[in-house]
Amino acid sequence: MNFEEWAAKRLLAERGIAVPGGRVARTPQEASSASQGSCVVKAQIPAGARGKSGGVRFANGPDEAALAAESILGTEIAGFKVEKVLVEERVVVERELYAAVLTDRKSRGPAVLFSPFGGIDIEETAASDDGAIRSVSVDILRGFDCNDAESLLGGLEQGELKAKIGAFLESLYSAYRDLDADLLEINPLAVAADGEIVALDCKFALDDSASARRPDLASQAARENSTVLETEAANAGLRLIELGGSVGVLANGAGLTMATMDSIAHFGGRPANFLEIGGDSYTKAELALRTILKIPNVKCLLVNFCGAFARTDVMARGVVTAWKTLQPPIPAFFSVHGTGEDEAIQLISDELGFSPYESMDEAVKDAVAAAAQR
Repeated sequence: MNFEEWAAKRLLAERGIAVPGGRVARTPQEASSASQGSCVVKAQIPAGARGKSGGVRFANGPDEAALAAESILGTEIAGFKVEKVLVEERVVVERELYAAVLTDRKSRGPAVLFSPFGGIDIEETAASDDGAIRSVSVDILRGFDCNDAESLLGGLEQGELKAKIGAFLESLYSAYRDLDADLLEINPLAVAADGEIVALDCKFALDDSASARRPDLASQAARENSTVLETEAANAGLRLIELGGSVGVLANGAGLTMATMDSIAHFGGRPANFLEIGGDSYTKAELALRTILKIPNVKCLLVNFCGAFARTDVMARGVVTAWKTLQPPIPAFFSVHGTGEDEAIQLISDELGFSPYESMDEAVKDAVAAAAQR
């Protein structure tokens, strides 16, 4: 769950991290009232690259702030319509740095990142210089302390700032833990003219898995650019993403679902959706199937179940019951492997008359072919 800059910065400020003073404005008049002199007017959307898209403008005084807001409000950036701006005091910057804490899939835990090169070109800098961004993996049981910061910053010419940067990284990691974050990225992290370390921007993503236990944070997340059907599915407890293809996908687990989508593309097809259901698919199968059938241009259904802790025969029972209830006018292709597969295969064959495939690839190939013929 992504947050707009103003909301993310407020969370940082509540945890003692320095951010520029600012106010949110929804009209040019509000922007004028929010300006107290030299300021920055910034589009508020849950996406990056605003500066390169005309979404960040400098102003000197209320009149210029109003004009800047007028030029930004109502525009579209990265697929989002700008409905509000952040009018923020302008900080005199001597240097721009980069810092982040994120969930690292390779180390299966948090990682703290730092670079002496910050700003809008950090991605290009990192691409051309492998050592531009340093990182250190964090043991979640021990945490991140001054010794870890010293190790991360070792050899960098930071002078008297080194201690301040180290303290900032400790605070940022603490905020990452406290906020159940998946990502906390500060770019740029500014060294102000007075020597203070200030977060000029903040990208905050809440771990989706934490949203249920953190309704206080989830309620502040930015509204996603979702289709009507995606919103309907989300309200019903399903994670759906429409993809524009013709092969409907129903699988258990996000990883298997993505692998199924990749396989469809590999064999020349296009998946219609991402929609995964877990071990509780017995209770969600009818809702999931009904949702997929609402997607335009779905010409067949590919069901891919792999059971470990969850039994495939239990998952299959949910789909079989849903299929018999809804009676979709499209063919279905099943790939079922893992715990309970013999029972699942027998159930699907007896109840629906479909013969599950011995391999996922075989099921995918026939599904892609069927979609092309219909």
